[in-house]
Amino acid sequence: MHIATDPLRVRPVTLIPEEDCSIQRTLDLVGDRWTLLIVRDLFRGVRRFSRIQKDLGIARNLLTDRLGLLVETEIVEKTPYQERPLRHEYRLTAKGRALSPTLVAMMRWGDEWCSGGVAPTELVHHDCDTRLELQCWCTACNAPVTPTQIASRPGPGRVLTATESTHA
Repeated sequence: MHIATDPLRVRPVTLIPEEDCSIQRTLDLVGDRWTLLIVRDLFRGVRRFSRIQKDLGIARNLLTDRLGLLVETEIVEKTPYQERPLRHEYRLTAKGRALSPTLVAMMRWGDEWCSGGVAPTELVHHDCDTRLELQCWCTACNAPVTPTQIASRPGPGRVLTATESTHA
């Protein structure tokens, strides 16, 4: 573990090993541009290979590779929709649908910082047509939490290094 100091922050920043970082593990699975855009299309109901390829303008070999990874990691399932010739469509699994808040957060960031604060697409609640918001929330305080109010601590899934386990 390394400690670095960011001159813009008061608190020291702890750099954690790659294997203890859920963000790194997530990026290893879905962190490239094409993979995230494929997942976005699947959320939008674009499920067939040819439609995804046309929508994204992605090369067939890249799309085959990314869809293969998404299926292998159980983010997407491949199901036949036609027998002759055999053709498949791709659907998000529960694991894939759990990426929704991540995509919404990226979209909101892009609306603010890449689109001049004007959303090119709005996400709304299907039942009442109200614009959706994404907010971190403390369940104990029942209050919103800003980025400067967020701290971190070792979680139950953290793997201790040999040095840390001798000091624990």
